[in-house]
Formats: sequence, C-alpha cells, structure tokens
Amino acid sequence: MAAVESNLPEQLDNEEVREILKNTTDLRQYSRQIEKEFKDVENKSIEDYIAESQNIASLHNQIGECDDVLERMENMLMNFQSVLSNISTEITQLQKKSVAMSVQLTNRQSVKAQLSQFIEDMAVSEEMIAVIMETPVTEKDFGTQLNVLNHKLSLVKELSFKESKATGDVSEVLHKLRLKAMSKIRTYLLEQIYKFRKPMTNYQIPQNAMLKHKFFFEFILSNERQVAQEICSEYIDTMSKIYYSYFKSYSSRLSNLKFEESCTKDDLMGIEDNVSKGLFAKTTSLKHKSTIFTIGKRGEILNQQLEAPIIVPHAQLKNRYTFEALFRSLFVTEFFMVRSSQAQDLFNQIMGKTLTLMIKNLETSVQDCFDTIAMFLCIQLIFRYQLMCHKRCVPALDKYWDSLQAAIWPRFDHVFRLNIQSIRDCDPTKFNKEMGPHYITRRYAEFSAAIVGISEHFPNELVSRLLLELQNEVECFILRMAAIFATRKEQLIYLINNYDLVLGVLMEHTRDNSKEAESFREQLNARSAEYVEEILAPHFGGIIQFVKECEHFFEKEQMDELRKQERRSLALVASFSANWKKSLEELNREVLLSFPSLLTGSQLLQLALASLVQYYHRFHKLLTPNARAQLTNIHVVMVEIKKYKSNY
Repeated sequence: MAAVESNLPEQLDNEEVREILKNTTDLRQYSRQIEKEFKDVENKSIEDYIAESQNIASLHNQIGECDDVLERMENMLMNFQSVLSNISTEITQLQKKSVAMSVQLTNRQSVKAQLSQFIEDMAVSEEMIAVIMETPVTEKDFGTQLNVLNHKLSLVKELSFKESKATGDVSEVLHKLRLKAMSKIRTYLLEQIYKFRKPMTNYQIPQNAMLKHKFFFEFILSNERQVAQEICSEYIDTMSKIYYSYFKSYSSRLSNLKFEESCTKDDLMGIEDNVSKGLFAKTTSLKHKSTIFTIGKRGEILNQQLEAPIIVPHAQLKNRYTFEALFRSLFVTEFFMVRSSQAQDLFNQIMGKTLTLMIKNLETSVQDCFDTIAMFLCIQLIFRYQLMCHKRCVPALDKYWDSLQAAIWPRFDHVFRLNIQSIRDCDPTKFNKEMGPHYITRRYAEFSAAIVGISEHFPNELVSRLLLELQNEVECFILRMAAIFATRKEQLIYLINNYDLVLGVLMEHTRDNSKEAESFREQLNARSAEYVEEILAPHFGGIIQFVKECEHFFEKEQMDELRKQERRSLALVASFSANWKKSLEELNREVLLSFPSLLTGSQLLQLALASLVQYYHRFHKLLTPNARAQLTNIHVVMVEIKKYKSNY
C-alpha cells in the first residue's frame, strides 16, 4: 500500500508530460514560455516584497525584540531555577538541624528530669532535719518525713555500691538522722509495749497505736535488724506472759463455775438407779443442769450459742454450767491474721505457752470426765471453730485444734466403751419385773439420739462404730430382760414398750431414716405382728387355727375336704356369734392396760382389729353355704369395730 502511494506523484508527472507533448510540438518554445511565467511570478513576488518591506522590517524588528524578551525570560528562569535549587538545599539543611536540635532537646529534658529527681532525692532539706530531730513521733509530719528519709537512705545505699561520689555529700547527715529517728521510734515502741504490763490495761489502745504507726517497725527492720529483733523479742515476751497469766486466771475462775457434783464411774448407762448418784446427787438449781444421757438444750451450744459472748466468771458466780459450756467460753478467741510461715512462727512464740497451758488444762479436765455427751459436744465445737477459722483465713490454730482433739478422743472412746461394758454386765434379775420401758432403755434412747443428732453435720467412723456396738448390747439387754417374764405375751409387751420408746426418742431428735431408727422400727413391727397373734388367740384362736389348717384345701379346690369340716366350722361360727362383742371389749381393755403409751396401745389395737377382719374374710370363704348363713354379717362386725377407733 505504501509503494502504491509513493508511485502516485510520478504517475501524475508522467500524465502532465504526456499532456504537454500532446498539445505542443516545440518543447523549446514551451520552455521559454515557462521561464517567462516564472519571471513574471518572480517580479510580482519582488514587487509584493517591496510593497510589504516596511511590514517585513517591522516584523523583523518585533521578532528581534521577542528574541530579546525570551532571552531575558530564559535568563530569569535560569536564575529562578538556581535560587530554588539553593532554597531546597537550605531546607534540607534546616531539616537536619531541626532533627538534631529536637534530639538534643529531648536528651536535655530527660537528663534534666532525672537530674532534678536525683538532686531532689539526694538533697536534705532543713525542714526534714528539724522534723526528725524535734517533732514527736506521733505527729503526722514525723511520719511523712520518715518516709522521705527512708527513701533517701535506700537510694544512698544503692548508689554506694556504684561508687557514686554524690553520696559522700549527704551520707553523714543521713546517717545522723537515721540514728536519731531510730532512737525516737525505739523509745516510743518500747513505751507502748510496756503499757501492756500495767494491771487493768485495755490492750487494744496500745495495740491500735502500734498498728497505726506500723511503718516505724518497717523503718527499723530495713535499717537496723538488731533493734528490730530487740523490739520484737520484747513484744513476744510481754504478750506471751500477759496471755499466759490472763488465760491461766480465766481458766481457773471458769472451773469454779462447774457443777459441784460431776459425772463419775457410777453414772454409766448400765448402773442401777439405786447405785447411781451422778449429776443429781445435790440439787444445786436443777433447772440449770442437764442429765447425763439427755441432751436437752445442751445442743444449742453448737448453733445459737456458738458465737455467743463468753462467760464472765465474776458476773456468773451464782450460776453453774456444763463442761461443754465452759469449754466453749474458754476457746472463743480471735487472733491475728497470718499469711506466712514467719507470721506463724511469731504467733507460736507469743501464744505457744498459753496454748500449751490450755491443752494441759483440758487433759486434766477430761481425765476424770465421764460425761460422754459433754466430750462429744466439745469435739463438735472444735470442728466448728476450726471451720470458722478456715473461712476467716486463720490457719494458725490448726495444730492447736488437732491437739485438743487428740486430748478428748481417747477419753471419749474409753468412756463410751465403759458404758457399753456396763450394759453388757447388767444382771436382769436385779431389776424390778415391770413390763413398761426400762430406764436403761430410756437412757440409751436419749443418749443415742443425742450422739446421732450432734454428729449429723460431722459424721465420724469411730462414733458410728461405737453406736452400733452400743445398739447391739442394748438389744441384747432388752432380750435378756424380756426373758425373765414367764409368758410370751408378757415378753412381747416388754419388747414393744422398749422398742417403741427408743424409736420415738430417735425420731424426735434425729432423721426418720437414720440407721438406728430403721433397726428399731423393724424390730417393733415384727414384735407387734407377733403380739397381735398372741392377743387374738385366746378369743379367736379356733377361727385362726381353722383358717391356717383348711385354707390350702380351698386353694387346691378340694371342696370335699372342706365339707368334711362343716361340723367344726358350725361350732366355730356359733362360738363367734355368741362371744365376739365381749371379746372385742376384752381386747380393748387388755391392750390399753398393757401399754403406758396411749398412742402405742391404740395402734396395736387397730392392728389387731385389722388382722381380725382379715381372718374373718378368710374364714368366710372357707365355710359351706349352711355355715356361712349362720355367721354374723361382716357389716355388723365392722360397725362394732369402728367404736374402738382411736382419735390419737
């Protein structure tokens, strides 16, 4: 395509040449003509230039002037470019200088702050010197300046290891101030400690004063450990003697509030009433004394009275208290919070002698104690106080609580086993032959209910094992006592009265589903069922015997055998119809007279009547139509039975 376009002018020239050759025969003439035309055009062009010569000259001048202007502009722009280049260089230099100055300023400010703080920390003001030297230690300004002095001493001590020359200017002044401050603080703290030694001193006042200025001891401890040890030893020695003296006196006075007649070996569970003297030998205000085997209101010491105010001996001279009440009052004491082994050691140094005294006093007290409930209440008190201490983050007394338990548990176990042995050694022939609840059974019921009720929140394997042994011995004793009665009915009455007493007491003071209650409930139900058979036999024994002998004929559908018993059944029907009302009256009278508990007697009567109705229905099914027609109607019997329904 490009080759075609490049050949196009040549084609036009060739055509023009052909046209000229076609129309003209003489080429020289044509050449002269063309030259003439060129000459004419040249002349006209010259004329035109001449005519416009002024304008062209003016244009030439203007172009020259424009060249000058442009040249000056070019020079000016070149100057501007050079100036801008210089300015950019200066700005870069200024930026570098600004960064350098900023770094210098930051460094100087940092140095200034540190140097100012250092100078402030190292400088010893006249005010501080005056306050440390002249102001009493109890003033607020003294405490403030003491903190400042302590800071300066710590700083100087730190810089001295770095061999700083600045410390030489102030070390002597600070040393003198330190000695003066320590001397004043030592004197003040020893004065506060000596106040404890004055009789009738309110210990909280000097203790609060020392606690308010606890930084004093910190200052001494960090600057002179020997002085700190002196103060600490003085405090330990003073408080140890004070607590020991106080608790020794308090314990002695408290022991005078015990009942004059305490429990002895003659007050064991199996000892006869005519031998036992026990807690009731003297009637020193019986309403304030608890029985040996009955807990009564003594259990309140584990609940409402747990955190009650302690007993004040001189204010309670006319009152007497049980062993566990005095124990609770003696050991309700609040101690300091401890958080480390060192604090624990300090506490042991202060209270160790006192706690040892308390443990020895307890060991002496329980050595001759035969009150098992009191000892068990004391153990439960220990459990609760130990738990209370743990809740308050006071583990300092853990070892002390363990020592108290170690003193009580062996004696508790020993006395408990003495009671078991006393039951085992009982001779039934020495007791009166009465079918009512035995007083030893009542002792056991009250005692067992007390121990079970107390130990519900803190069960113990040893206690459970001892209770089971005691229960087995008491059950054996009840059976041995029942054996002294001649008839089985009398034996059952005795067993039911005793089992019912134990179950009633246990259900009153413990949970219904306790192991002890379940055991005696089973025994009571079994003996009650047997007793019902015994009291029904004299009145309806023929019918009962007939039912037991002939019922299997009915079950096997041996009707011929039943018909053979018709004569016997007619005799039983006639006897029942003639005597059943009188028999019910005698049953009612006999049952109610046999049991001192109206509720128990009523329940047994209803059980007997219900059993009678069941035998009636079973007897009715075994009768022939002839005998059945002569039997008293069941509705008549039920109407009469309802008359004996109890309201208990």
